Amino acid sequence: MTIEDAIWLILSVLGIFSIIIVITRIFGLRTFAKMSSFDFASTIAVGSVLASIILNNDYSLMKGAIALATIIAFQTFFSFLVRKNDTIKNLFTNKPQLIMYNGKILYKKLKRCNVGEDDLIAKLREANVHNFNDVRAVIFESTGDISVIHNSEDLNMAKEMLTDVDTSDV
Repeated sequence: MTIEDAIWLILSVLGIFSIIIVITRIFGLRTFAKMSSFDFASTIAVGSVLASIILNNDYSLMKGAIALATIIAFQTFFSFLVRKNDTIKNLFTNKPQLIMYNGKILYKKLKRCNVGEDDLIAKLREANVHNFNDVRAVIFESTGDISVIHNSEDLNMAKEMLTDVDTSDV
């Protein structure tokens, strides 16, 4: 690598990161939130474009900025459509799945979600669950994350916590 190549690399990194900061300020905090599988895919696409711009000599900053702005604008538009149109929401988003409820593992749901019991138990440990009976609900979110709602005081869970969650098999 020559000095000129190193300078180009440094300038590319500084330039594209400055561009991504500006784009993020324009489109808002949702830009890198992982609230849906579409958000996750957008984040991966942004990372791929960033890497291409930095590592390829024939990739211009302008071309990269246009690609990034297009990806993030489409993500913003898509999330708007999902919020405003139930048909689009139902077609393009996964519904969160209840995989454990009131201390009982829902094995059919585990299988449907392709989650192993060992994976579930690891998430329970991560959430500092001491006893299955403390678990009110475990939800396999549309993003692939697993949310654990638990308490040892036998408190009831607000029904709103299961809004939009597929509670069949309970």
